[in-house]
Amino acid sequence: MHKHRSLVINTAALALGMFMLAYASVPLYRLFCQVTGYGGTTQTATKLPDKIYDRAITVTFNADTDPNLPWGFKPGEPQRIVRVGEHGLTYYKAENKTNQPVVGMATYNVVPHRAGQYFVKIACFCFEEQTLEANQKVDMPVSFFIDPKIMDDPDLKHVNTITLSYTFFLNK
Repeated sequence: MHKHRSLVINTAALALGMFMLAYASVPLYRLFCQVTGYGGTTQTATKLPDKIYDRAITVTFNADTDPNLPWGFKPGEPQRIVRVGEHGLTYYKAENKTNQPVVGMATYNVVPHRAGQYFVKIACFCFEEQTLEANQKVDMPVSFFIDPKIMDDPDLKHVNTITLSYTFFLNK
Protein backbone atom coordinates (compact mmCIF):
# COMPACT_ATOMS: atom_id res chain seq x y z
CA MET A 1 0.00 0.00 0.00
CA HIS A 2 2.87 2.37 0.84
CA LYS A 3 4.44 1.71 -2.61
CA HIS A 4 1.18 2.61 -4.36
CA ARG A 5 0.80 5.82 -2.36
CA SER A 6 4.38 6.80 -3.15
CA LEU A 7 3.83 6.06 -6.85
CA VAL A 8 0.66 8.17 -6.92
CA ILE A 9 2.37 11.09 -5.15
CA ASN A 10 5.41 10.94 -7.46
CA THR A 11 3.22 10.72 -10.56
CA ALA A 12 1.09 13.66 -9.40
CA ALA A 13 4.21 15.71 -8.61
CA LEU A 14 5.63 14.92 -12.05
CA ALA A 15 2.37 15.88 -13.77
CA LEU A 16 2.17 19.13 -11.77
CA GLY A 17 5.80 19.94 -12.59
CA MET A 18 5.22 19.33 -16.30
CA PHE A 19 2.11 21.53 -16.24
CA MET A 20 4.02 24.35 -14.51
CA LEU A 21 6.89 24.05 -17.01
CA ALA A 22 4.48 24.17 -19.95
CA TYR A 23 2.71 27.20 -18.44
CA ALA A 24 6.02 29.02 -17.89
CA SER A 25 7.60 28.09 -21.23
CA VAL A 26 6.18 31.01 -23.25
CA PRO A 27 7.29 33.75 -20.83
CA LEU A 28 10.65 32.03 -20.35
CA TYR A 29 11.17 31.72 -24.11
CA ARG A 30 10.21 35.39 -24.59
CA LEU A 31 12.68 36.39 -21.87
CA PHE A 32 15.41 34.26 -23.47
CA CYS A 33 14.79 35.88 -26.87
CA GLN A 34 14.78 39.39 -25.42
CA VAL A 35 18.06 38.83 -23.57
CA THR A 36 19.90 37.13 -26.44
CA GLY A 37 18.25 38.62 -29.54
CA TYR A 38 17.47 35.06 -30.64
CA GLY A 39 15.01 34.77 -33.52
CA GLY A 40 15.30 38.43 -34.41
CA THR A 41 14.01 39.66 -31.07
CA THR A 42 15.05 43.23 -30.49
CA GLN A 43 16.49 44.77 -27.35
CA THR A 44 15.14 47.67 -25.28
CA ALA A 45 16.84 50.70 -23.75
CA THR A 46 15.93 53.92 -21.97
CA LYS A 47 18.67 56.14 -23.41
CA LEU A 48 20.54 56.65 -26.66
CA PRO A 49 24.19 55.77 -27.25
CA ASP A 50 26.81 58.47 -26.71
CA LYS A 51 28.25 58.21 -30.22
CA ILE A 52 26.81 58.15 -33.75
CA TYR A 53 28.88 56.34 -36.39
CA ASP A 54 29.13 57.00 -40.13
CA ARG A 55 27.87 53.53 -41.04
CA ALA A 56 24.35 53.86 -42.42
CA ILE A 57 21.81 51.05 -42.33
CA THR A 58 18.50 51.04 -44.17
CA VAL A 59 15.69 49.94 -41.88
CA THR A 60 12.69 48.65 -43.80
CA PHE A 61 9.30 48.36 -42.12
CA ASN A 62 6.81 45.54 -42.59
CA ALA A 63 3.29 45.08 -41.23
CA ASP A 64 1.07 42.00 -41.19
CA THR A 65 -2.37 41.47 -39.71
CA ASP A 66 -4.01 38.28 -38.47
CA PRO A 67 -6.98 37.57 -40.79
CA ASN A 68 -9.21 37.43 -37.67
CA LEU A 69 -8.36 41.03 -36.76
CA PRO A 70 -10.58 43.48 -38.69
CA TRP A 71 -7.92 46.18 -38.83
CA GLY A 72 -5.90 47.86 -41.50
CA PHE A 73 -2.27 47.98 -40.41
CA LYS A 74 0.70 49.33 -42.35
CA PRO A 75 3.98 51.15 -41.85
CA GLY A 76 3.85 54.91 -42.15
CA GLU A 77 6.95 54.81 -44.34
CA PRO A 78 8.53 51.91 -46.25
CA GLN A 79 12.06 52.52 -44.97
CA ARG A 80 14.38 54.90 -43.17
CA ILE A 81 18.15 55.26 -43.32
CA VAL A 82 19.77 55.64 -39.90
CA ARG A 83 23.38 55.76 -38.86
CA VAL A 84 24.57 53.36 -36.19
CA GLY A 85 23.84 54.94 -32.80
CA GLU A 86 21.42 57.52 -34.27
CA HIS A 87 17.87 57.89 -32.97
CA GLY A 88 15.21 56.68 -35.41
CA LEU A 89 11.50 57.38 -35.13
CA THR A 90 8.78 55.91 -37.31
CA TYR A 91 5.06 55.27 -37.12
CA TYR A 92 2.79 52.40 -37.99
CA LYS A 93 -0.79 53.20 -38.94
CA ALA A 94 -3.69 51.14 -37.63
CA GLU A 95 -7.39 51.42 -38.41
CA ASN A 96 -10.33 49.58 -36.88
CA LYS A 97 -12.63 48.76 -39.79
CA THR A 98 -15.63 47.83 -37.65
CA ASN A 99 -18.38 49.66 -35.80
CA GLN A 100 -17.28 48.36 -32.40
CA PRO A 101 -14.12 48.50 -30.26
CA VAL A 102 -11.54 45.82 -31.07
CA VAL A 103 -8.45 44.86 -29.05
CA GLY A 104 -5.25 43.76 -30.76
CA MET A 105 -1.72 42.92 -29.71
CA ALA A 106 1.43 43.07 -31.82
CA THR A 107 4.50 40.87 -31.91
CA TYR A 108 7.66 41.73 -33.79
CA ASN A 109 10.92 40.42 -35.13
CA VAL A 110 13.96 41.61 -37.03
CA VAL A 111 15.60 40.13 -40.11
CA PRO A 112 18.38 39.16 -40.38
CA HIS A 113 17.75 37.41 -37.08
CA ARG A 114 21.29 37.92 -35.84
CA ALA A 115 20.79 41.70 -36.10
CA GLY A 116 17.98 41.53 -33.53
CA GLN A 117 20.44 41.83 -30.68
CA TYR A 118 21.59 45.19 -32.09
CA PHE A 119 18.19 46.66 -32.96
CA VAL A 120 17.22 48.52 -29.81
CA LYS A 121 13.77 49.96 -29.16
CA ILE A 122 13.27 52.83 -26.77
CA ALA A 123 9.48 52.82 -27.12
CA CYS A 124 6.97 50.76 -29.09
CA PHE A 125 3.45 49.38 -29.00
CA CYS A 126 4.37 45.69 -29.02
CA PHE A 127 3.17 43.15 -26.45
CA GLU A 128 0.66 45.68 -25.08
CA GLU A 129 -3.07 45.52 -25.68
CA GLN A 130 -4.15 48.18 -28.15
CA THR A 131 -7.84 49.05 -28.19
CA LEU A 132 -9.15 50.86 -31.21
CA GLU A 133 -12.64 52.30 -30.96
CA ALA A 134 -15.15 51.90 -33.79
CA ASN A 135 -13.58 53.14 -37.07
CA GLN A 136 -10.69 54.74 -35.17
CA LYS A 137 -7.39 55.45 -36.93
CA VAL A 138 -4.15 55.85 -34.97
CA ASP A 139 -0.44 56.34 -35.52
CA MET A 140 1.68 54.06 -33.35
CA PRO A 141 5.26 55.30 -32.82
CA VAL A 142 8.39 53.19 -32.67
CA SER A 143 11.54 54.84 -31.31
CA PHE A 144 14.76 52.91 -31.97
CA PHE A 145 18.49 52.88 -32.69
CA ILE A 146 21.09 50.45 -33.99
CA ASP A 147 23.47 49.54 -31.16
CA PRO A 148 27.07 50.56 -31.88
CA LYS A 149 28.16 47.05 -30.82
CA ILE A 150 27.10 45.95 -34.33
CA MET A 151 30.32 47.57 -35.52
CA ASP A 152 32.31 44.84 -33.72
CA ASP A 153 30.33 41.87 -35.11
CA PRO A 154 32.22 40.43 -38.08
CA ASP A 155 29.17 38.40 -39.17
CA LEU A 156 27.17 41.60 -39.71
CA LYS A 157 29.79 43.88 -41.21
CA HIS A 158 28.19 43.58 -44.66
CA VAL A 159 24.60 43.98 -43.47
CA ASN A 160 23.21 47.18 -44.93
CA THR A 161 19.49 46.49 -44.47
CA ILE A 162 17.49 45.42 -41.41
CA THR A 163 13.76 44.71 -41.60
CA LEU A 164 11.53 45.42 -38.61
CA SER A 165 8.34 43.41 -38.93
CA TYR A 166 5.19 43.63 -36.79
CA THR A 167 2.20 41.32 -36.83
CA PHE A 168 -1.03 42.35 -35.11
CA PHE A 169 -3.29 39.65 -33.70
CA LEU A 170 -6.83 39.74 -32.37
CA ASN A 171 -6.59 39.72 -28.57
CA LYS A 172 -9.64 37.91 -27.21
